[in-house]
Amino acid sequence: MGLVDIVGYAAMIALMISFTVKDIKKLRIINTIGCILFVVYGFMLHSWPIIITNAFITIVNLYYLLKNKN
Repeated sequence: MGLVDIVGYAAMIALMISFTVKDIKKLRIINTIGCILFVVYGFMLHSWPIIITNAFITIVNLYYLLKNKN
């Protein structure tokens, strides 16, 4: 198993864990970590669909995390 596979599996696990969390803030934090890992994975594979989709989800998560920070 190479580095690319490890990053991909780590991203997958983070996303799956994020959907088992009941607290929305924790869900968004873990989901953001998974999405960032998927962006890295996308760059490793030179796959723009993976990069664009997960970058967008990361931005949405960060927006709501910062908006609801108060």
